[in-house]
Amino acid sequence: MQKLFKLNGRTAGAAFLMATSAIGPGFLTQTTVFTQQLMASMGFVILVSVIIDIIAQLNIWQILTANNKRGSELANEVIPGSGHLLTILICFGGLAFNIGNISGCGLGLNILFPVSVKTGSIISAVIAIVLFLSKDMAKAMDVFVKVLGVLMLALMLYVVFFAQPPVAEVVHRTLIPSTINLTSIVTLVGGTVGGYITFAGAHRLLEDQSTQNMQEVKRSAVSGIIITACMRVLLFLAVLGVLTKGFQLDASNPAASVFQSALGNVGYKLFGIVLWSAAITSVVGSAFTSITFLKTLHPVFIQQQRVTTILFIVISTGIFLYWGKPVLILVLAGALNGFILPFSLGLMLWVMMKKKLAHYSHPQWLLWGGWMVVAVMLWMSIVTFTNEIPKLF
Repeated sequence: MQKLFKLNGRTAGAAFLMATSAIGPGFLTQTTVFTQQLMASMGFVILVSVIIDIIAQLNIWQILTANNKRGSELANEVIPGSGHLLTILICFGGLAFNIGNISGCGLGLNILFPVSVKTGSIISAVIAIVLFLSKDMAKAMDVFVKVLGVLMLALMLYVVFFAQPPVAEVVHRTLIPSTINLTSIVTLVGGTVGGYITFAGAHRLLEDQSTQNMQEVKRSAVSGIIITACMRVLLFLAVLGVLTKGFQLDASNPAASVFQSALGNVGYKLFGIVLWSAAITSVVGSAFTSITFLKTLHPVFIQQQRVTTILFIVISTGIFLYWGKPVLILVLAGALNGFILPFSLGLMLWVMMKKKLAHYSHPQWLLWGGWMVVAVMLWMSIVTFTNEIPKLF
């Protein structure tokens, strides 16, 4: 996999951290549900979201690594206090989604072994904590996300082989969709590069405190999006394959029923592996990235990074065990994710318009492409927010 993307260990780890952070339990459910609604036209939604994702990631990764500063630090330089606001938004979203991720871990182990969802969530939290207690925490995290990332892709490819999707129709509707759904585009983009996910890989590179080769940074950013897109496309094809054969998906767990429809009980067990892998890697990515943002607020987060990362996981697990999944918080965090991308990307682009670097010149096509993404995502997020949020009350 590393040879395929021509990445070294560090940049491959950053790409997989970003990708596996995006591929969580919500990713599996959202992709399944939207495919059920849009059928082959879901291909168009994925194509548009990938284009937006690449522009957003290339901008943020290059801007952060060129300046050798975290997102919140750069934001504070151009608009004092904006970095602190960004930190609060990202950490709130990261904590909220981690509750869902912990729940997904528990459900995954519940499918695979005779343990309850709560017991499975505790076991998974302990595994994540042990990872951050490793002597070389960064290297352990890189290996962990790469192995599980490749495993998820391999299992999804296996399921697609048995689902036998209508590939010709997919190609046709990807280019000429029968319907266009703004909510699905905002949700997919928000779930792939929204909130903490946009910064996960770049912050991983900055943690090494070494000189960044910009070509490697670009390859790493694009590779992360391609890995995520491959997983999204494979899941989309699997869902479409079972739906065109006439199978009905279980509304209570649509993603699981896709695997079960394609491969029976074996498929259900494979879903357990994919769900746990997706959830545990998202727990790791969310905890790591959220704490890198908190470093801007106070030196204690720099001095006690390992402890605060573990505490972040413990708090997420505790909330899930005590309250379950607070639906309203998760939905609001999801809606906020759509706004965080234009806000954070806009701040980073403003930095590059106001700041001149002797060793780096930001590409103009990328700068103005980024501003287009900011405008489009802000508009689509407002439309989605005004249409969807009132339904909760």
